[in-house]
Amino acid sequence: MTSALPAADRELVRAAAHVARTRCRGDNHTMAAAGRAPDGRIVTAVNVYHFTGGPCAELVLIGAAAAQGVYELETVVAVGDRDRGVVPPCGRCRQVLLDCFPAVKVLVGRGDRVRSVPVADLLPESYVWADHQVEADTAAPSEP
Repeated sequence: MTSALPAADRELVRAAAHVARTRCRGDNHTMAAAGRAPDGRIVTAVNVYHFTGGPCAELVLIGAAAAQGVYELETVVAVGDRDRGVVPPCGRCRQVLLDCFPAVKVLVGRGDRVRSVPVADLLPESYVWADHQVEADTAAPSEP
């Protein structure tokens, strides 16, 4: 992990790596995620692997954060078990993160090339569900 990465982001990677190392055991839990709230709190989670397509660690993180009263995340990262390091989010997670937290930053890259990128940069020309809500609100007919 590069020392050029801000200390808060290095701490987030360390938190996810710790959970991956200590809580991901066997085939059911192979990825850990960590997210930082605007107040600096770090929330962690693990995936639930299942042949039917259980939720990724990033999706579990969103629910775990809400359960702890964290409704905004500034930065998220996923780390694989067996010292696989930072793993970029899958397409579904990218879309869900964009829809839930349009301004969230995602840590991606390997080794000393880990960097923070806006989630929107991971989905160029994407459709943002929040835009649908704004369009629906502005398209509603006004009361006479």
